[in-house]
Amino acid sequence: MNVTSYELGLEGLDALQGVDALCLFVGEDDRPLPGSAGYVDWRLCGALSRILQSGFFVGAQDDSLLLPTDGRFPVPRIFVIGLGRRQGLDASSLGEALANAARVLAKAKVEGVALEVPGVGKLEDAARASALNDKFLPAFKGQRVAVLADKELARRLPNRKG
Repeated sequence: MNVTSYELGLEGLDALQGVDALCLFVGEDDRPLPGSAGYVDWRLCGALSRILQSGFFVGAQDDSLLLPTDGRFPVPRIFVIGLGRRQGLDASSLGEALANAARVLAKAKVEGVALEVPGVGKLEDAARASALNDKFLPAFKGQRVAVLADKELARRLPNRKG
C-alpha cells in the first residue's frame, strides 16, 4: 500500500493526487469544525455545517455521510465519519473510528483516500500513528492513502512516499 503525506490545510487538499475520496472525522461536540473538516466546510460554503445544524448527521459514533465535492476539490466525493464526543476521544475510540472509516470506504470500493487522523492536541502523535497503522491500514481495501498531517505525524507514517 502506498502511504503519502500532504500538508494540513487548503493547499494540501488542493494538491491531492491519486485519491478518489476524502474522509473527514467530525465529533458531536465539534462546533466550529476543526482541521480538514473546517477547511472543507469553508470551501463548500458551509454545506457541512448546514447538515450538522439540520440534525441529519450529528457526528455520533458510527455515523457516516457521503457528500459530493462539486468540483471544489480534486476528489469527487467526501465521506464524513462520526467520532462521538471529541472530548472523550482516546486511543481506543480513535482506533474504532478509523476501523469504521475503513469499513465504510471498503464498502464504497474506494481505491485511494485522503484523511486527517483525528486527535491533534488531545492524543500524542505516536498514538495517532499507531491507530492509523493498526486499525485503519489493515482494514482499508484500497491501494493508496494520503494523510493530511503536520511534519511530526508525517515522520511516523509507514512506507512514506511523498
